[in-house]
Amino acid sequence: MKIGYFQYNPYYHNIPKNLEFIQSRLNNLSADLLVLPELSLSGYLFKNNDEVLACAETIPGPSSDMFLALAKKTQTAYIYGCIEKADQKSISAEGAPECYNSSVYIDPQGEIKIYRKAHLFNREKIHFIQGNDPFFVFDVQGVTVGMLICFDHMFPEAARTLTLLGAQIICHPSNLVLSGFAQATTLARSIENQIYWILANRIGTEFSGSVSCTYTGGSQITAPNGSVIVSSSQEMEDLQIIDIDPSLALNKSISKRNNIFDDRRTDLYLV
Repeated sequence: MKIGYFQYNPYYHNIPKNLEFIQSRLNNLSADLLVLPELSLSGYLFKNNDEVLACAETIPGPSSDMFLALAKKTQTAYIYGCIEKADQKSISAEGAPECYNSSVYIDPQGEIKIYRKAHLFNREKIHFIQGNDPFFVFDVQGVTVGMLICFDHMFPEAARTLTLLGAQIICHPSNLVLSGFAQATTLARSIENQIYWILANRIGTEFSGSVSCTYTGGSQITAPNGSVIVSSSQEMEDLQIIDIDPSLALNKSISKRNNIFDDRRTDLYLV
């Protein structure tokens, strides 16, 4: 199976330009599964919720239409981060956030899966609705895949839940600002769950008034055996596509007498 990621610096609050840029970079490349960063169409920093809403879309919508056309042309399934406009019943009060920080899967057959970020980081709690749907997995050419977004990596329960549901690959669109944290935790998640992990981070610096964020790159793909198969620098745009054997993520044995599922002591855990 050919999997990969695209690490880049999105144009700030400019969805049409980002879509054009993504097409230009990916138009002639093919993989089974390619992951882009969190909020890959809009950038990350916002002064207020009106700015967030101005960058939001429904799904399906114009951006997913572009990715579908690209998926059909390249025969590649994509996962990308975006701002998803919520329906009115999801909005709890006047002035409350009206959008989700979402990750979207779309394949050449037109299948769409949406994951809404469960663990919001810092100012995201001002701008986004927390995702409350159960974690889920889905099939990509016979391989079981799950999605998380950025700060979700700090919660091992999320990755373990996806693994218990059968995930062989976890796809992780991110806008990381804490250097080295997620590279360490996602490697640990690969080891403790015996899975592949695609961390797709972004690069660059954004400014919004007195607030700025510098994103730390370092996208990587890790394997069930605890190896980092491929990784990127902290500052450079990078597109990586590699071949993996997903069946390796089906083996949960650590030794002749140890299995990460069978050895769990759920009778002792608090949750």
